[in-house]
Amino acid sequence: MFEQLTQLVQQYGGNAVVNNAAVPNEHNEAVITETSTSIFAGLQKIASEGGGEQLASLFSGKTPIDSSNPVVQQITQQLSGNLGEKFGLSSEASAGVASGMIPQILSSLVNKTKDPNDSGFQLSDIISSITGNGGQASGIMETINKYGMQFGLDQNNDGKVDVADVLIVTKSKGGIAGFIGKIFGSK
Repeated sequence: MFEQLTQLVQQYGGNAVVNNAAVPNEHNEAVITETSTSIFAGLQKIASEGGGEQLASLFSGKTPIDSSNPVVQQITQQLSGNLGEKFGLSSEASAGVASGMIPQILSSLVNKTKDPNDSGFQLSDIISSITGNGGQASGIMETINKYGMQFGLDQNNDGKVDVADVLIVTKSKGGIAGFIGKIFGSK
């Protein structure tokens, strides 16, 4: 997932980094790498701190992916601080680079996970990458249980979202990727 994310950062880094006089050319590649790292670490941090609802909202596309989005805000602030600290960019230049790229990159990431013709960005792989397949997966399951009714995941109409619902979705609608896709609103 990190490689695909880096490709997106490179795609959107032209104006915000390469063509930006505030970013010295010798730092262009390192700033792009730092942007990828900050996005990935930011998503991991949100997942580990119980931000399943924020991530669900982001990947469902039900909230705008702009400066008002809490995920965008958190990652933009983190990247801005890192750029200033590691590359000596002014706070204005750091904020400009971060706010110029993060919404575009996250928006593209979300759109690519919803695109059935783009196999490079699977939502299940993203969730697996940011949760580390460890204890955070149970935290995401708690979020699914808590908000599952809102997402229409009660497949057997028993008033709760549990393993039985997961089994129904995974058998009939594309395995665990289908279940995760249903959580985040992709078809």
